[in-house]
Amino acid sequence: MSSTTQAGAVSAFAQYYALTKPRVIQLIVFCALIGMVLAVPGVPSWPEVGLAALACLGIWLVAGAAAAFNCIIEKSIDAKMKRTAWRPTAKGELGDRQTLLFSATLCGLGSALLYFFVNPLTMWLTFATFIGYAVVYTVILKPLTPQNIVIGGASGAMPPVLGWAAMAGNVGPEALILFLIIFLWTPPHFWALAMYRVEDYRRSGLPMLPVTHGNEFTRLMVLLYTFILFSACLLPFIYGMSSWLYLASATLLNAGFCLYAYWLWRDYSDVLARKTFKFSLIHLSLLFAALLIDHYL
Repeated sequence: MSSTTQAGAVSAFAQYYALTKPRVIQLIVFCALIGMVLAVPGVPSWPEVGLAALACLGIWLVAGAAAAFNCIIEKSIDAKMKRTAWRPTAKGELGDRQTLLFSATLCGLGSALLYFFVNPLTMWLTFATFIGYAVVYTVILKPLTPQNIVIGGASGAMPPVLGWAAMAGNVGPEALILFLIIFLWTPPHFWALAMYRVEDYRRSGLPMLPVTHGNEFTRLMVLLYTFILFSACLLPFIYGMSSWLYLASATLLNAGFCLYAYWLWRDYSDVLARKTFKFSLIHLSLLFAALLIDHYL
């Protein structure tokens, strides 16, 4: 194979890989893995480790398929926004047919893997999440209502439920608590981003909250949601899923999120909004990591 052909193959791989939104998928799989670990009492056996690995792969494939389908639907919007203009579909490097075939292939492979090697419940829940994100959120909610991220956040909150179902074969109350935490975390996380990217969203024509209701109202919503999120993050301890290590971690992390939201509400700046967005990612990652560590203590 010539160096030109090799370079072309690498470039094509990079383009298709970019369609899967790797950084988003990493967080999805991490949250699903937390659900898997918490569903297994004690240290998992090797067969359970193998099952978890297959479930992670299946969830990654279907989530990547949903991301690629999203790129088709939003290619004209992506082209207008600095944050997304680099995507291969927005730049015209990959056509609709290529991207749709790629999405369908990933979804088919992931669904088959989950159905035959994990369990049918996980497959159907994962496929429903695909429909919820790719169709209900992207096609219907996102262009119609500023509450799109609140309602559509249900799809993004599903990973720990999928992980729990993969290992336990059911959806227990513990999984629903994890779902609630991510569901309430999503609006302040996303609105912090939307505030410092408001001109991008204004150009795109999407009715995001900072565009339709203004910066001041959005800041208030971020603050109120962080207070509600704080309460939800205490539920694992209250329900008996975790002990004092998680409680201390959750208290510190949520106090930090609330403090960022308060500063943002009192004295807005794009720099502070960006810091709040970045802290929200740290918040969720460390919160679930604390749950994981606490589970084995």
